Amino acid sequence: MTDTSLSTPLTAPAKTNAFFWPQHYEAWLLWPVLLLVWQLLSQYLPLGVNPLIPSPWVTFQALHDSWPELWQGTLSSLGILLPGFALALLLGTVLGLWVGSKERAGRIWLPFARVVAPVPPTVYIPYAIAILPSFLVSAIFVVFIGAFWPIFQSAVAGAHALDRRYRDNARALGLRGWRYWRLVLLPAALPHLFSGMGVGLGFAFILLTVAELFGANAGLGRFVQYYADFADYPRMVAGILYTGLITFLSMSLLEAVRQRLLFWVRR
Repeated sequence: MTDTSLSTPLTAPAKTNAFFWPQHYEAWLLWPVLLLVWQLLSQYLPLGVNPLIPSPWVTFQALHDSWPELWQGTLSSLGILLPGFALALLLGTVLGLWVGSKERAGRIWLPFARVVAPVPPTVYIPYAIAILPSFLVSAIFVVFIGAFWPIFQSAVAGAHALDRRYRDNARALGLRGWRYWRLVLLPAALPHLFSGMGVGLGFAFILLTVAELFGANAGLGRFVQYYADFADYPRMVAGILYTGLITFLSMSLLEAVRQRLLFWVRR
């Protein structure tokens, strides 16, 4: 009898898109259900002549009509978000890896971080607006504070997670300073860092929107607040949905970068 199992060619599983229909049909089916519920709520809960829950069609029409203003608001918001998040990523990574890899630095700074990190960043907004020279600088500072602590703490955790044998091997090979950080410490901490970056980016969007409610002349948060003040609920809801879309695209971009760089990490 001939064993054909060894002669049968092995075929690799086909690559599939993360959002391809057969693999994630539940996520795609959720949206029609939500739209149906939204339509029913807008139809049976009118709440007067100026409904608080506009229908999907009215909201999408308002979104279409407001596209130029929303685009300008997106550019204004990104002008605050990107510098604040980039600064938080740079300082949070460097300080976190330093504190996590140096025992003395950890003894000094980690107790301080445990006290300051849980403070809600929103409490800094009035002080930042009052003390800093402009709203732009104060908003960037608030976004920075919101993103810094998750990134810092994830960098510390990544440095602590580095196996001692890798440190010993690096020391035996003469890796010191920047070479040790670049070749050993940073690659080992990247999975933790990306987790902190995801949390930090989410906080950054929240604090960006809150900061824009206080004194911005443009931006996505300002757009929502402006039309809420005038009870233009279709545009207000359109602004909320659009802000959610921008946040989703930003988080998806970060996840794509994570999968590209951390190809050896499987979920």
